[in-house]
Amino acid sequence: QLVESGGGPVQAGDSLSLSCAASGRAFGIYSMAWFRQAPGKEREFVAALSRSGDSTSYSNSVKGRFTISRDNAKNTMYLQMNSLKPEDTADYYCAARRSVNSFDLYVEPTTYDYWGRGTQVTVSS
Repeated sequence: QLVESGGGPVQAGDSLSLSCAASGRAFGIYSMAWFRQAPGKEREFVAALSRSGDSTSYSNSVKGRFTISRDNAKNTMYLQMNSLKPEDTADYYCAARRSVNSFDLYVEPTTYDYWGRGTQVTVSS
């Protein structure tokens, strides 16, 4: 089970940190990712992280502003969002899937097996 937290209303330029807490004892075998979905739009990739945390990938729209990380000891993944823009407004979802290699990461939402229910981020100008 994945549970997101940390969303809320902010002003443009503000920062926000999202968390994704996972239940279970095998957190370290899962590649993780954040996706988001704005009203009326399809779910889009935001950032991905290998199970070791050594490999990351970001969408061009958030690169340089967002940072994905994980703490396997705490079964938690994070998304630090800086310099937020109104176009970052969306429901943010964390996702997980098992991976064979420690450096694998995935950007397609259809490849993920587990999803949280989302946390809403609203950025006003």
